[in-house]
Amino acid sequence: MLIDLTGNTALVTGSTQGIGAAIASGLARAGARVAVNGRTEASVADAVERLSRQDPGTRFVSAPGDIATDEGAERVVGAVPRVDILVNNLGIFGAEDALTISDDEWRRYFEVNVLSAVRMIRSYLPGMMERSWGRVQNIASDSAVVIPAEMIHYGMSKTALLAVSRGFAKEAAGTGVTVNSVIAGPTHTGGVEDFVYELVDKDLPWDEAQRAFMREHRPQSLIQRLIEPDEIANMVVYLSSAFASATTGGAVRVDGGYVDSILP
Repeated sequence: MLIDLTGNTALVTGSTQGIGAAIASGLARAGARVAVNGRTEASVADAVERLSRQDPGTRFVSAPGDIATDEGAERVVGAVPRVDILVNNLGIFGAEDALTISDDEWRRYFEVNVLSAVRMIRSYLPGMMERSWGRVQNIASDSAVVIPAEMIHYGMSKTALLAVSRGFAKEAAGTGVTVNSVIAGPTHTGGVEDFVYELVDKDLPWDEAQRAFMREHRPQSLIQRLIEPDEIANMVVYLSSAFASATTGGAVRVDGGYVDSILP
């Protein structure tokens, strides 16, 4: 399957590292011009330089701005007025006792993980609909379906993101624009390494710590390992293509079989 996204502009939020950077790289290798987003100009500039060096011949542009705020979202839209492929990847996570999560923390997770995506969709979906083509993807999580006891505030935000995706898919019905969620399973990123060491013995070497984490905290995984970011990116690139024109309003799983259900 040859996927060619030449002529399309993509925006990947929260793409200076981790899953977002892998998605940005995958879309660029498929021919898209990719806007890299992060909160600061310095972090975005560093990421653009690194991604360009990693994949010579690809095209990246800078789109700094904290999209968890109205002002930051406006700054990003000002930098990239037209987007054909929108990937809402920005998200925060962390373990916390359910009975001690403050109201402010609940609000913060909703603002960053849900409303940031809504802001971007409101900004770019109308143009996609007018042009009769576009792709919107919201990066969700297995935690949207299997709520983790150690971070129910995070699970709540990702469940909400599934509803946001389905609702905006209905708004775009019949226009040629697709809106989907991608349910990512436990994925190997720097932030996840820190999270793993919050839950297992900090003195364990990484390979042993990873195995212990999957065995003790994610035993449902059928691949019995953390997913690599490029594996998430592969699904995003496919959903961004013409090959996925009949896939919309869905929650597509790249979870290593973690969710023990035939459907999300």
